Amino acid sequence: MTDAQRATADWHPDVLGGEVAARSIPLTPDRAAAESPGAAPLTATLVRMAPPRHRRAYLYLHGFSDYFFQTDWARRLGERTRGDFYAIDLRRYGRSLGPDQLAGDVRDLAEYDEELLAAIDLVRADGHDQVLLVAHSTGGLIAPLFLSRHRRAVDGLVLNSPWFDINDSGLMRLVSGPLARAHALRDPRRIVSELGPGYTETIHASRGGEFDFDLAWKPFEGFPVRAGWLAAIRRGQHQLARGLHLGLPILMCTSSRSGGTNGRAPRPGDHDASDTVLDVRHMWRAVPTLGRDVVLRTVPGGRHDLALSAGPARDDYLHAVVDWVEQRFGIEDDDGPADDPEERRAR
Repeated sequence: MTDAQRATADWHPDVLGGEVAARSIPLTPDRAAAESPGAAPLTATLVRMAPPRHRRAYLYLHGFSDYFFQTDWARRLGERTRGDFYAIDLRRYGRSLGPDQLAGDVRDLAEYDEELLAAIDLVRADGHDQVLLVAHSTGGLIAPLFLSRHRRAVDGLVLNSPWFDINDSGLMRLVSGPLARAHALRDPRRIVSELGPGYTETIHASRGGEFDFDLAWKPFEGFPVRAGWLAAIRRGQHQLARGLHLGLPILMCTSSRSGGTNGRAPRPGDHDASDTVLDVRHMWRAVPTLGRDVVLRTVPGGRHDLALSAGPARDDYLHAVVDWVEQRFGIEDDDGPADDPEERRAR
């Protein structure tokens, strides 16, 4: 078997069907794995919407209690901008969640560097000489921190409602980090908080929403929030607040408003047309910390995941990304992906 045939054979049909394919990325054990010696081996999963056709590629990074299933929005973005769409399910999420693993559990967000670097290498090995990272919510925190350590890994970054601070009262935002660290020293797996079902129920087809997804991988009530994971999140958020100053083009897209902030519950109807998970003002104030080439776009009526908003807001989000890609990178006819690194360098 040739290297090209072996690379093709590594891809297998994905649960989403059609042309969507996936491949597993084996990972080295992390700190959480050491605490669960009987759990399944640690892996991440790279998903590809279709065989590569273009030289531009997108790599999507999901949020907490989430995985990749937003195929319609991804396909439209690829068609509009002549790009191939990939996504990664991080360790202990979605397709990568194995038996006896605690969903989403990590002790340090830098542990995700391993699968992100591997995924980017695989995307570039498919012949893409331009890679844009698209990151949502917790992925929107992980991505800029990753790029602060690997500044040349990708060519641009799109943030979809990134999680830059706790959506709670000022007091809880102040004490959540120290409390999480204190609990994590005793038992990093201790559950310290729970998510509510309102947002996820709004979008799922079984409750009248537009989208169907696996409730084992994205449950209504979300995954439990554990002390070690929350401590890692707060460390990352504090690092970002001090300034990352990334030297690549960044587009940040958020809803135009939040429903339910400062510890208050969302009002009836907020889930349909606002971000009821995070406070968009926390995202806006972080723009100067990211870098000098940052564009902010707000989406009226956008939900927390803008790609899962109602039709008009979903279209507005798509148009914002397409316009930004066209302005910063151009949208031109291409000759398809290069067959190998030597050919890609020769073009």
